[in-house]
Amino acid sequence: MPAASDGAISGASEPETPEAETSEPYAAEPARRHTAEVRVEWEALRRRAVELMERAYAPYSHFRVGVAGLVDDGRVVAGCNVENAAYGVTLCAECGMVSELHATGGGRLTAVYCVGGDGQALMPCGRCRQLLWENGGPDCLLMTPEGVLPMSAVLPQAFGPDNLRHAEG
Repeated sequence: MPAASDGAISGASEPETPEAETSEPYAAEPARRHTAEVRVEWEALRRRAVELMERAYAPYSHFRVGVAGLVDDGRVVAGCNVENAAYGVTLCAECGMVSELHATGGGRLTAVYCVGGDGQALMPCGRCRQLLWENGGPDCLLMTPEGVLPMSAVLPQAFGPDNLRHAEG
């Protein structure tokens, strides 16, 4: 598992991203939950996601997916999809990433990059958007085919822990 030193985050320096990506309104914004001024290095996250995509187990659909996420403490967590002949138990890449998040100490996702077999940004499915919301919240940044967006734009009016607390109250 890469550590923060692999180039996924940095101090006050500019992010290592192509110019088109940094022109997005959230691309160079500091991660909101981290105590230090941290900038997302999208290209480092993309490289890690591509590495995991290449390890995906997709013998049925041949649709390989990889994902990498920056955690509020600087760790990078990642995952790939794992298919199963019983399609309903197939695991999306984001499931693996969230599992690694919790297995390595928890925390909150601050930025996520998901890629398909071509190595380009891929929009997570609805189920996975819900996973990202649960583990990153509305301010978690997601690289999408249209650029960087906060989860509040990717999953507006999301269902989350607050809904359950209101039901108990």
